[in-house]
Amino acid sequence: MARMKSSMKLTSRGIVLPLAALYFLVPIGASIWFSINEVDGVSFDAYTDGLGTEGLTTSLMLSVRLGLATIICGLLLMVPTLVAVALYLPKLRRVVEILCMMPLVVPPIALVAGVTTVLSWEQDLADTPLYMTFQALRDENFPLVLVLVYTVMSLPFLYRSLDAGLRAVDLRTLVEAARSLGASRLQTLWQVVVPNLRAAVMGGAVLSLAMVLGEYTVASVLSYRPFSVWMVEIKDSEAQLSVAAAMLSLLITWGLLLLLTTLAGGRSRKSSRRENGKKTVS
Repeated sequence: MARMKSSMKLTSRGIVLPLAALYFLVPIGASIWFSINEVDGVSFDAYTDGLGTEGLTTSLMLSVRLGLATIICGLLLMVPTLVAVALYLPKLRRVVEILCMMPLVVPPIALVAGVTTVLSWEQDLADTPLYMTFQALRDENFPLVLVLVYTVMSLPFLYRSLDAGLRAVDLRTLVEAARSLGASRLQTLWQVVVPNLRAAVMGGAVLSLAMVLGEYTVASVLSYRPFSVWMVEIKDSEAQLSVAAAMLSLLITWGLLLLLTTLAGGRSRKSSRRENGKKTVS
């Protein structure tokens, strides 16, 4: 029976993994081929000359800045909230989970319709101090309204990643030990809890950044031009350039994921080595 189970596992892996690889790699390969295929042969002009096109760098940097701001806002909101729920309000875990999953239920077009309605109040607040706030939210160089909307849209990714990280550590013991040594709540959160959630934080951050780089509906309806909107606008005149830019976005996301995973893995290995060394000495 054990041999049969092991053989079934190997067989299932041999079927599922190649199918999954084909599912992901075939579209990517087709996109790369489309971006380099020319009538007279293979050309990499879309990657060499085309990526210097006007608007690409500006839109890409805007998306990266929006992604970093979204990550910071999301982590500042979710890490203390989930830690407080895990320690002091465990009965509210289900409520927090439902609230964080709501962006998956509400379509982005419905969300941006509500945001547009709120932004339309700006004319009625022309003579009030809130007028400058609305102006700052709609700044074209760095639209804070997109950061707020993207923070809400990233909540499901951050919640799943951070919740898995919190379940994997003995949070109560860590907090009680830090508090018994005289650490304040802020020190405990920053110096004890966050380092133990490093992998979960990085995973949620990469997923949030990938979401921001690929989000189109909200930015388009609000008339902003981040990287995803620029790719859609350029595809009618430069289809190969649009696909090459999409591959660049995918490469950036993969690179960040690999970098953060390597950093998290390296630090975790160092900490495990330190613990093993302490055990050996003792």
